Amino acid sequence: MATSRALLSVRAFSSSAASGQMVKAPIQVFGLEGRYATALYSAASKEKKLDIVEKELTGFQNQMKADARLREFIKTPIIQRGAKKEALTKIGAALKLSSLSTNLMTLMAENGRLKSLGSVIGLFKTLMAAHRGEVACEVTTAKPLDEATRKELEGALNGFLKKGQTILLTTKVDPELLGGMIVSIGDKYVDMSIASKVKKMTEVISAAV
Repeated sequence: MATSRALLSVRAFSSSAASGQMVKAPIQVFGLEGRYATALYSAASKEKKLDIVEKELTGFQNQMKADARLREFIKTPIIQRGAKKEALTKIGAALKLSSLSTNLMTLMAENGRLKSLGSVIGLFKTLMAAHRGEVACEVTTAKPLDEATRKELEGALNGFLKKGQTILLTTKVDPELLGGMIVSIGDKYVDMSIASKVKKMTEVISAAV
């Protein structure tokens, strides 16, 4: 029942910013957090404030990371929803946030979902990246990539992109991979690590014994 009420509030939030149908998001994001992010994207798109909202929420997200008291306020279930909503209204005014950003936070406070604010902001940023044609790609290797290898890898990964898209490449190091790499690009995932191959060989040998 609580989830149903939250979903109704999310739909109302999207339709209250401007009349008409919801603006379709560039990609689909899932879960209740995805619904909040998609509703915000639609509302901000109608008001032509996508970039403004992204900048505001990114700043607030950075503030949450830096301020332990703010994080505790956002996450704690002890403070009543009404008190959180009122406090966030004042915070929004003090920070001169747009009504869209403030309304998102106060709605989540009212629905008791404020602890998921970080996830919603993250998904909204994912939608904005897709809106700009950016494709997130994460490559994990056993050792850090040198610059020449990184450029060669970027060139190969660009072959997966559609016209107008650009790669946003991030790299991670995991010595347990032994060698090779794991590549995640968009919704595609490829495990080319030596550790993965060793595991498969071990499973085949164990099954044959």
